[in-house]
Amino acid sequence: MSRLEELSDGLGATRARIAAACADAGRPVDDVSLTVVTKFFPASDVRLLARLGVTDVGENRHQEAERKADDCADLGLRWHFIGGLQKNKAAAVARYADVVESLDRPELLPRLARGAAERGRALDVLLQVSLDPPGADHRSGVDPDHLLDLATGVVGQDGLALCGLMAVAPLGEEPAAAFARLARIRERFLVDHPEATVMSAGMSGDLEAAIDAGATHVRVGSAVLGSRPSVQ
Repeated sequence: MSRLEELSDGLGATRARIAAACADAGRPVDDVSLTVVTKFFPASDVRLLARLGVTDVGENRHQEAERKADDCADLGLRWHFIGGLQKNKAAAVARYADVVESLDRPELLPRLARGAAERGRALDVLLQVSLDPPGADHRSGVDPDHLLDLATGVVGQDGLALCGLMAVAPLGEEPAAAFARLARIRERFLVDHPEATVMSAGMSGDLEAAIDAGATHVRVGSAVLGSRPSVQ
C-alpha cells in the first residue's frame, strides 16, 4: 500500500468517525472541522494530505512547524500552532501560524501581536483552558477563573482575533466528564464573548466525547497518519 493510500484510509476512517459522532449528538456533520496534527511526520505527508482535501494542519513544536510551513507554503494550508508557547518564540510562531490554539498567559500577547504585524495579517487566537484539578503536576492552560481577564487582553491587542477556547482532557479522567466541564465553561464565556464560538477539543482517542460536548474543531494525528515515527 502506498503512503497516499494509507493516509486516504486513515483520513476516511476519521471523517467517518466524525460523521457518526455528529449524528449521535444530533449535529450536522459540517458543524465540526478537522485539523490533522502532523507532528514528527515529514512535509511530504503534508503534501499528500493536501491532495486528499485537508486544509488545516496542526503542529506543536516551533522549529518543526516553521520549517514545514515554509516547505509547504505553496499549498495554501491553514497552520495551527497547538503546543506550549515559549515567550521568546511567540513572535516567530505568529509569523507563520494562522491560528494559535494554546494562548494561556498575558505576557505572550504583545509578542504574538508583533509577529502578526510583521506578517501583515491578523492572528486568530484560542485560549487554552486548563481542565486539570488545582495542584496537578502537569497543569497546562489558563485557570477558568482567569479566562475572562486573558480574553480582555486579547481583545485589547491590535492584530489578534479572539476566536474561542481549546482544551485537552486530563490524563486519568473520563474525557466525557472533562469535556462536559469545558462545555459549561464555554457557555459562560460566550455570554461575554459571543463572537468566540470555536471550541477545539478532542483527539484521536476521544473525539466522540468532544463532539458530544459541543466541539467545533477536533485535532487528530495518529488516527490519520499512523504511529509516530520512531526517529524524531
